Amino acid sequence: MQLFRQLGLDRVHLAARVTADWRGLATTRPETIASLTLVCPTGLDATPLGALTSRVLVLTGDQGTPAEAISKAMPAHPEASIITLNDYYGHPRADLLTDRAEDIGAAMLAFLARMDQLHAVKDGISYRIQGAGAPLVLLPLGLAASQWEPLLPRLSAQYCTLTLGGAILGSVASLEARGRSTGYLGVVRNLIAEIHLHPGETILDVGCGSGVLDRWLARHTGGAHRITAVDIHRTLLREAAALATKEGLAEHIEFREGNAEVLPFGDNSFDVTMSATVMELLDAERMLREMVRVTRPGGRVGVVVRAIDMQSFVNVPVRAELKMKIAALPNGLAGARGCADGSLYQRFRNAGLQDVQMLPQLATYAGARAHAADERIEAALGPAELAEWHTAVTQAEAEGTFFIALPFHCAVGTVPLAGRP
Repeated sequence: MQLFRQLGLDRVHLAARVTADWRGLATTRPETIASLTLVCPTGLDATPLGALTSRVLVLTGDQGTPAEAISKAMPAHPEASIITLNDYYGHPRADLLTDRAEDIGAAMLAFLARMDQLHAVKDGISYRIQGAGAPLVLLPLGLAASQWEPLLPRLSAQYCTLTLGGAILGSVASLEARGRSTGYLGVVRNLIAEIHLHPGETILDVGCGSGVLDRWLARHTGGAHRITAVDIHRTLLREAAALATKEGLAEHIEFREGNAEVLPFGDNSFDVTMSATVMELLDAERMLREMVRVTRPGGRVGVVVRAIDMQSFVNVPVRAELKMKIAALPNGLAGARGCADGSLYQRFRNAGLQDVQMLPQLATYAGARAHAADERIEAALGPAELAEWHTAVTQAEAEGTFFIALPFHCAVGTVPLAGRP
């Protein structure tokens, strides 16, 4: 327990063989043991393990005295899990992992995963520890923790590296928070409503990021659609796939690496192709052309972009001049060939799409998401303006009226049927 406290460990998975090594801890402090794996113990007495029993896995051979001893002891531990290694004698001097590494490893990993699912504290942070030496904590490089992968072998050769990731750090955190906010989700809901999804239609999401909208769509439609989600960033795709698996949605969403300007699909591959806040920084003409190409005749294309040609709205008690200055700040950036304005609607028509629905909208953010949005505001204000802004935000929060509304352009169009102009 002194060692665990020094390491900051409140609860641990434990794996052992010799009874004397774990019995004292299991008897006096069972709450510290998340699970106990016993690898071919030579014996196991019938002393009840109490609540810990349901968290115990016993791996045993099927031959010799140790196997007989375990067989006799197991009825006293009815909730424990047991896995038998066929044609194996786990005698006291046996080199267990040299003999049966694959069998033991597979059993342990499956058991530990089940224990984690039942008992783990889900705080939104994942971590990976490698190497030895002074601790080096690596936070996500904007996109995701996995961006550190190419450098990890060199760093871990000299330091104990702790790579932190998960749904509340880096760009993944920002994408997840935005995708769960009622304001932004309202914009996407309106886009989906205009697309008029039919059961069984296939959907392509171009530039999926963390996959937060794909997971929402899978839940929103009850898994009625096969969703393919592409992104050019492998790092984000890894995080997206992990989040989908964690939420039990992996069977409904396929994540693939792909360039929005050169999509890796044949013509007429999908019923619906959509994209949210990606076209701003890419070649909008090429991207839209590709989205139309992979959509079947009669299918629909839907796009959301930030609107830098519309004003925001901030509900804070500041001077009119300052409010006008803040409202005029652009919602994001546009690349040289990107689209972040009302030209989106003409682009849809130029691409040959029909029945174009034009949907300029505001997404309203409150609470923590509003504070994330006001970072761009604070960067644009001088010292006196910033002081006024902070005072006004504090007052609005106390009154429960603080929010920021950001503008977006949205469009939905239908790919012409074969033979139509």
